[in-house]
Amino acid sequence: MDLSQWLPFFAAAWAISLSIGPGAVAAMGAGLNHGFRRGYFMTFGLVLGFLTQLLVVSLGLGALIVTSSLAFSIVKWAGVAYLLWLGLGQWRAPAVPLAAQPEGSVPVTRRQLVLRGWAINAVNPKGTVFMLAVVPQFLDLARPLLPQYAVIAATLVFTDLVVMALYTLMAARVLRALRSSAQVRGMNRVFGGLLMGMAALLATFKRSL
Repeated sequence: MDLSQWLPFFAAAWAISLSIGPGAVAAMGAGLNHGFRRGYFMTFGLVLGFLTQLLVVSLGLGALIVTSSLAFSIVKWAGVAYLLWLGLGQWRAPAVPLAAQPEGSVPVTRRQLVLRGWAINAVNPKGTVFMLAVVPQFLDLARPLLPQYAVIAATLVFTDLVVMALYTLMAARVLRALRSSAQVRGMNRVFGGLLMGMAALLATFKRSL
């Protein structure tokens, strides 16, 4: 990929990462509930999720999902159900300030956070549509595709790791400032409501082909 092709994609990657979607909300929710050091593992899952989407599209399966009504519906409603489940979990999360959490409590494991992040992006058909609509515009079909996909993947990974770190850190700093159960409960319900709102938006998403 030439520099003249990569720079516009680099700018687009920042715009994509900065946009508030299910991934950003999940990253902030993880920072809110688990602090930065543990919550940031959600981002690794989010990155693996959109890399899964990129792999699916590069293998040609993305076109099948977009054009097949059944395949699209399966992926879409799986994503809706998962976001609703996460949103309800966030809404009902214990309203305990971080500093007051008992030492014997069992936190969500890093592996669980990675798997949750992966599922959010991997079952989002809007991600598949994006990959199909945007990525081919930056490919030079006269050149080997594998190195170009590698550059695209590395660019998306870099921007997402940086942006989601900021989102997670911002939420973790907010969490540290919450001193009462009512404040924690309110923030949990804000992020839970946002995730359920994302599920509702995803439910209205339709195939454009």
